This record gives sequence, structure tokens and C-alpha cells, in this order.
Amino acid sequence: MSGLGNKAIFSKNLQKYIQLSGKTRSEICQDLKFSYSTFSEWVNGAKYPRIDKIEMLANYFGIKKSDLIEEDHPEKTKTPPALTKKDERDISKQLEATLAALEKEQSGLMFDGEPLDDETRELLAASLRNSMEISKMWAKKKFTPKKYRKED
Repeated sequence: MSGLGNKAIFSKNLQKYIQLSGKTRSEICQDLKFSYSTFSEWVNGAKYPRIDKIEMLANYFGIKKSDLIEEDHPEKTKTPPALTKKDERDISKQLEATLAALEKEQSGLMFDGEPLDDETRELLAASLRNSMEISKMWAKKKFTPKKYRKED
């Protein structure tokens, strides 16, 4: 845990989301009907807003309130291990088997009683592949013993 106080953490996070939004302080104040001087005190870490104002800001930026009030912990958001060529081959085989089984079981893939067109079938396959890849990466992270993990 760092020595930053609530005001400093909020200020740092608010500055980050202001920058990411591409808006100016004036635009945000105008959109949310905040006083510019009060908003500047929040941005500079001089004051801490009430929870209703934090909620308005979170909704404005499209984030959770916790994104504004909690300190960033990059170690929580580490990316999972990359897939190997073998993993990719396994996923391809599993995907082909899954699609074949779906088509065989129902005499063709259908949506609302209508057969899937080629484009929709490709989208389904891409979605399934993506889900399988994500699952495989997170499983590798979860089930690989620590002594074998390659930390970056």
C-alpha cells in the first residue's frame, strides 16, 4: 500500500480519466454543471468530492466509482501467458470438432429456425475461437505451478 491519501489517489485517477476522455476541464464542468473552481480543487487534490459527485463523474467517463477512488494495482491486471503453437493447434482441432458436432446434431446450425449463412457461421466460429483462446490463456495462468511461470 502506498502512502498516498484519498485525495491524492482520487486526483491522480481523475487526471488520468480527464486525459483519456480528451475533454477539457471546462467542458466536463459544463456538461456536469460543476463549479470550475471546485472541480479544480478535486483535480489538484486539495479537496475530495461527495459520493454523488463521484458517481456522476464515473457515469460521465463510463467507468466504475472504484476506478476513481481506488489506487491502481497493475499486478492485478497482468495479461495471461501467451499461447504456444501447440495450444493454437489444439484450439483449432477443438473448434472444428465443436462446429461439426453442432451441425451434425441439429442438421445444420440455425438461428430462430433459419439456417445460418456463411457470414454468420464465420462470426460464430470467430467468437468460439476467441472464447477458447481466452479460456486457455487463463487456465495456463491458473494451473501452471509458480516455479514454471515466466514472469515478465
